[in-house]
Amino acid sequence: MNHKKKFNHLSRTSAHRKAMLSNMAASLILNKRISTTVPKAKALKIYVEPLITKSKNDNTNSRRVVFSYLGQKEAVTELFSEVAPKIVNRPGGYTRILRTGNRIGDNAETCIIELVDFNATYTEVKQEVKKTTTRRRRSSGAKKAEATGAAVVEEAPKAETPAEEAPKAE
Repeated sequence: MNHKKKFNHLSRTSAHRKAMLSNMAASLILNKRISTTVPKAKALKIYVEPLITKSKNDNTNSRRVVFSYLGQKEAVTELFSEVAPKIVNRPGGYTRILRTGNRIGDNAETCIIELVDFNATYTEVKQEVKKTTTRRRRSSGAKKAEATGAAVVEEAPKAETPAEEAPKAE
């Protein structure tokens, strides 16, 4: 039975699982993107996102807590100096899992897990779309003239010709 099992044990002992997640989290922070299997990526996401949230507040205690999870000075320094300033306004969801297919040897489902704000392709695409998209619609000449600032000339009603007035008088 699987009652009250809150996380995936990944078929490892607790010490092995903690060491593996710690190393994967440090690699993710240092490289901004790693390739792994989907269950490991999901476990890593649960492991690393609270650490990234903790890094928003840069003080000695939060550095010590993050170091106790990661165990690498370089990763802690990178997290607090480069990653934290970029994600300070983001309320969560710091990582993204992109599935890449199945591995040839054992048919395990693989994926790439990456830090969201560090993927240049997605961030540049969003900026380019905002810059290059224009709203186009057809409108009448009066609206165009108002938009350009030109004065719109209103036509006066035409006076009836004398030939037209004569039949009316009869």
